[in-house]
Amino acid sequence: MTKTTIGIIGTGVVGERIINQALQNEHYEIAAIFDTNEERTAQLAEKYDVPTTNDLQALLNLKPDWVYIGTPPVSHATLAEEIAKQGLHILSEKPLAHDASDGETMVRVANDANVKTAMHFPLMYGAAVHQLKKELATGMGDITRIELHTYFPEWPRKWQQNPWIASREQGGFIREIFPHYLQLTHHLFGDLNILAHETTYPENTGLCETGVSALAKTTSGIPVVINGLAGIGQEERIDYKIFGTEKVVTLRNWSQVYTSKAYEPEVEVPAKVAPESMLDACRKILLGEEAFIVPFEEGLKVQRWIDELLK
Repeated sequence: MTKTTIGIIGTGVVGERIINQALQNEHYEIAAIFDTNEERTAQLAEKYDVPTTNDLQALLNLKPDWVYIGTPPVSHATLAEEIAKQGLHILSEKPLAHDASDGETMVRVANDANVKTAMHFPLMYGAAVHQLKKELATGMGDITRIELHTYFPEWPRKWQQNPWIASREQGGFIREIFPHYLQLTHHLFGDLNILAHETTYPENTGLCETGVSALAKTTSGIPVVINGLAGIGQEERIDYKIFGTEKVVTLRNWSQVYTSKAYEPEVEVPAKVAPESMLDACRKILLGEEAFIVPFEEGLKVQRWIDELLK
């Protein structure tokens, strides 16, 4: 069977992860990798023995099946317009865009060009979320609350240093971390309404948020508590908790699942079985098969909640 081709725009930490995923997938072939940083593309060409270019049009002229956008959020809408003009399918890094206005542009240009869209929410393709969903299916009782707690000793994290990730314009943990869990909440429980929130910022107007507290509710009436804090004296920790009258399920630090019952300590549940990968899902969609992807329309919903929390 013919391989699915992918063009990759952006060569940061996550962009390189996509490169590795494509190289390790027998059904994929990298058409080319684009970045304006000539030193970086030369490095990747040598490291992975793949085609690279510093000319965006040269990549688009190759007509890959999918084009992945892995650049800072402010550039997503412009790139999506260029890709859609070529009739190519678009895979975007989260968050969808710089703001909801840009996100609406991305949805519109993709629909006008009749191209397929997908979002890179890797959490959804991991074994932990697969196990989380299994736990939710049995013995929960009534769901009474959802909570997200995120703590960072510093932001950006040590491995994530770049010129924009700490900026108020397009960085911060609300944009970088919250989309994963807001999308997961939407997937499990439907739409959200943010009822109240307070977001704190440092005196330096160029820097991103340091904290946020919010109350929300799903359209089915489940209360949601959202809490984030950076620059504190503890190790990084992310807890996504779903409270039931009979059982509580916790997704901790992306990959660990715990359950607990009244008067009993929490117990870690091994998460061993992963669903199909994002790239496999994107390939299936092009073949007309059923697969789980997060389209731009859903990414736009998440974008609107992010915009609200950043106010």
